[in-house]
Amino acid sequence: MFQDQLISTLSDFFGVFHSLLEPNKIFWFRGHPQLTHSLAPSALRYAAQEKRDAALHLLADMKRFLDMKLGRPPAPDDDLGWMQVAQHYGLPTRLLDWTQNAAVALFFACSKDPDSDGLVVILNPIELNQNVEARSPRVFNMERDANIIKPYFKLDGKVRPAGKRTIAINPTWNTERIALQQGVFTLHGSKSFALDRAQASSLLYVPILREYKRGLLNELERVGIGEMFIFPEPEHVCSHLKRSAGL
Repeated sequence: MFQDQLISTLSDFFGVFHSLLEPNKIFWFRGHPQLTHSLAPSALRYAAQEKRDAALHLLADMKRFLDMKLGRPPAPDDDLGWMQVAQHYGLPTRLLDWTQNAAVALFFACSKDPDSDGLVVILNPIELNQNVEARSPRVFNMERDANIIKPYFKLDGKVRPAGKRTIAINPTWNTERIALQQGVFTLHGSKSFALDRAQASSLLYVPILREYKRGLLNELERVGIGEMFIFPEPEHVCSHLKRSAGL
């Protein structure tokens, strides 16, 4: 469902949550720089199954090449840990990034492609997982729900109408970046690659018009949500400093 309230200030943005979101419920957020959105993870966006399969198989090669390069690599059998590493470094996976912080999602909606209208998507992860675990709906994690999560790591790139549904999972915050961004994930199965309201009726879409992106970024910067603060790597610190100096 798209909401039609104009978002021109940070106050407008947070006012949406007061009017639309139920108190005492968990919500996740995702920012898109363009209004046209697909809630499908990077490995499953290819039209051909051959390419989807090739993207998913890259994870095994990454393990071979990166194990000695990482200061603290995941254990060999830690499939989710390795998938998080792949996601962190830009390798295609069946994970889709979300955040528990609405302001971080707004930053991502505004910081890229300033000439296009953007979007913030809102999801209730427990409502999503209720389709899989109706008796005790919750956000899944590997410690408690390994039997639910592990089969997803063996899936290929084929769509199966009776296959596994998309689920919401709490990852291990094993990098500074994911902790700063309060990152969480949806893990996409084979029933349908792109998350939509047929799978998650709680989905809400908040348009962010291009003419207000710069002003919203300035407001976010003043409250500590900016490139240097949510991307801790040195190159992002330097980018922030150059921009602040008008260079």
